[in-house]
Amino acid sequence: MELKDRIDAALTDFLDRQAAVICGIDDNLGAYADAVRDFVLGGGKRIRPTFAYWGARGAGLNDSDELVACVSSLELLQASALMHDDLIDGSDTRRGAPSIHRRFATLHSSEGWSGRPDEFGTAAAILLGDLCLAWSDELLCSAGMPFASVAAARRDFDLMRTEVSAGQYLDVLSEVRRDVSEDTAAKVARYKSAKYTIERPLLLGASLAGAVGVVREHYSAIGLPLGEAFQLRDDVLGVFGDPAQTGKPAGDDLREGKHTFLVARAWAAADEAQRAALDAGLGDPDLDRSGVERLRAILMDTGALADTEQRIEALASQAEAALEASRPDVEPEALHVFADLLVSAVKRDF
Repeated sequence: MELKDRIDAALTDFLDRQAAVICGIDDNLGAYADAVRDFVLGGGKRIRPTFAYWGARGAGLNDSDELVACVSSLELLQASALMHDDLIDGSDTRRGAPSIHRRFATLHSSEGWSGRPDEFGTAAAILLGDLCLAWSDELLCSAGMPFASVAAARRDFDLMRTEVSAGQYLDVLSEVRRDVSEDTAAKVARYKSAKYTIERPLLLGASLAGAVGVVREHYSAIGLPLGEAFQLRDDVLGVFGDPAQTGKPAGDDLREGKHTFLVARAWAAADEAQRAALDAGLGDPDLDRSGVERLRAILMDTGALADTEQRIEALASQAEAALEASRPDVEPEALHVFADLLVSAVKRDF
């Protein structure tokens, strides 16, 4: 069975057990349990559990179902982050389906309940995001890995959650402060994505295997540039991606006003008219297709898109060099997988 299928199986087993607990509380909680199950199992590339698993294997830990279940906890952490992120951004969709707050707003409307549907949807998204955060901790600790291994991994798990929260706040702060500096964009990318998506999962896997010192140094050297490249690719797709592939409306990042490296580069190179257009269009929730195309043109004409692509390639090369340098200390099978993951993370179209 492929690793992704094993992760899905571990998540399915855990969520089925948790649904029984929830539905045992009250019959009205069926929609609540179904929503989290649908969200977690309805899509996702399982990037963080995959890097954590191979981080452990690369540090010498043997394969086991307990290891797979333990690292699958990171997918519940990701679900929590996405539910809250969609709420913060006011996103209508996720993975081609309604976002959690929209799903429950629709439920409220269809049932004819009292009050405002959007407020009910907001409450449900906050609660379900918090629930997934709690469950990520529960699965990490209850998957059957030795106590000492889990205890060793706690530091990375805790830092991972702290860092992504700080990175998310910096992202929100940069939007309201209209901060389009490259330094801020780079810091947001580092803490909201680079460390959270790849470096910390790798280090968590290393901790589960009891690795210290040189292996962890290699993992950071690989994970940080690769994680930043992953985020920059995400930023490009958020503006230029095909909705059929990304599962989100075209130009959604522009409507949300995300101040990414791509936008920072455009702002730095823009003339007065282009800056005025960027200032007016970024963060406009009613930005129509022509408005999206106008901003896309600025991102291309200023060279920001080309610069971002060059940055992605440079970071990928840096990660490849770090991968090569790690060969004496990391298991060969894991290195082969890391090389494939590097390509898929940077070259992806979704």
